[in-house]
Amino acid sequence: MRRPLAPLAAATTAALFAAPVLLVGALGAPAAAADGADAGAGNDSFTIQDPRITESSGLAASRLHPGVYWTHNDSDDGPYLYAVDSATGETVARITLTGIGNPRDVEAISIGPDDRIFVGDIGDNLGGTWPHVWIYELPEPKELRDQTVRATQYVVTYSDGARDAESLVVHPKTGRVYIVDKKEEGGHLYEGPAELSASGGNVFRPIAPVDLWATDAAFSPDGRQLAVRSYFGGIQYAWDDATDGKIERKGRLGVPLAGQGESVSYSADGSRLMYGSEGEQSPVESREVPGGGAGGEGGESSAGGGSSAGEDGDGAGGDGGDGLKVGVIVVIVVGAVLLGLRRLFRRN
Repeated sequence: MRRPLAPLAAATTAALFAAPVLLVGALGAPAAAADGADAGAGNDSFTIQDPRITESSGLAASRLHPGVYWTHNDSDDGPYLYAVDSATGETVARITLTGIGNPRDVEAISIGPDDRIFVGDIGDNLGGTWPHVWIYELPEPKELRDQTVRATQYVVTYSDGARDAESLVVHPKTGRVYIVDKKEEGGHLYEGPAELSASGGNVFRPIAPVDLWATDAAFSPDGRQLAVRSYFGGIQYAWDDATDGKIERKGRLGVPLAGQGESVSYSADGSRLMYGSEGEQSPVESREVPGGGAGGEGGESSAGGGSSAGEDGDGAGGDGGDGLKVGVIVVIVVGAVLLGLRRLFRRN
């Protein structure tokens, strides 16, 4: 979603972190690459180089093409998906979607069973008043080159009324689609029907609270973990299909402080969480998954190696000493300033 406050927020953050080298140092320097990781496996940090990608708002690791991540712009770009090679940061294919209308506010991307790509045109520039939003489904191309691919368009509504959302995930085993709405005070995980219908409506219903102002989410490749991120923090949930998809909070995620944090994806092997942000030449930061992997047990400590911050305490990490406490306080102040500015703009 294009936000008038975003440039001001970025400038404010930059100003408050202008002695940042010290503060970020206190929090812990971001890991440039995963130790011992194979660059071709898509486990390392990288920077998106394509000048056409200025508002990367979703991220999904390809399982068909190792080391490749799919992304898209937020709005005002057109029906395009970009395949980015994480080894170079260069775009290796741009896909043009046909068979759909004009995308309105594309916010998320996820890959389901059988290498099916799902794109969430689920943002709401009117603050939660669109009568419906859309999901697009297409097969992931077997060959990476610029091409046109026909997609299926699904109309989506919510059982409890219109809302803004930026997080869409598809369970890698069942293929069921879920959406997390975006609210400052925390939202909900919404479950779609067992199968989406292209000819009728698809009503999503809330099944569990999510304690974040969610900007993106991702399933682990084995479908046992759900990662949800916000601008300043993240939460790892355990996914238990035996309890009708209810989620259990397992711990905090170490979310890097880099630009306007908009996206998250597990790496294809499930060992890393990849965090993206908007902007030209935006970085995608790699962090270790809590518990050491997609199927591991996430503790109440933040993921290894990265600076993190929290909302309502999320992402603050464990006992990191005085430096960590100072860093967390700074991030809380930044968050308070940004929220204050946002409310001021609303009043004006």
